[in-house]
Amino acid sequence: MAGELRDELHRYLQELGIQPVCVEHPEVFTVEEMMPHVQHLQGAHSKNLFLKDKKKKGYWLVTVLHDRQVNLSDLAKKLNVGSGNLRFADEAAMLEKLRVGQGCATPLSLFCDKGDVKFVLDASFLEGGHERLYFHPMTNTATMGLTPDEFMAFLKKTGHEPILIRFDA
Repeated sequence: MAGELRDELHRYLQELGIQPVCVEHPEVFTVEEMMPHVQHLQGAHSKNLFLKDKKKKGYWLVTVLHDRQVNLSDLAKKLNVGSGNLRFADEAAMLEKLRVGQGCATPLSLFCDKGDVKFVLDASFLEGGHERLYFHPMTNTATMGLTPDEFMAFLKKTGHEPILIRFDA
């Protein structure tokens, strides 16, 4: 299934005129496991959290630089969802909304979302002067790089205007 979804993503990107770079690596479930395989790639590497707002029942995909620590209470305040209301969503919800499982959360899966998921992006991805931004391509056995302009074109096409947050502030 992951291979089919990855092919579907690749076709979607090609339709947008996006030619990403891609590096294959062993299956990884954490940023720490991934970095030895991709640290040679120049650019911004990501860490992704799929969260649920337990009050409003909404979903959030949060993408930050790979070495950021995210405090869910602080993030909830920045998003005005109320402290203590953000928690990790279960894998069933991630499969339903983004069509990926544990270890594969990625903003590239937003092309599968039907408008249910809000997207939060670490502003450093766009303000850091990065040559490429790196994410899993629907599977945790590879890493895909897009230019910031390509990534923003992709998000616009999927209807996901990012909520930019400065996590270092």
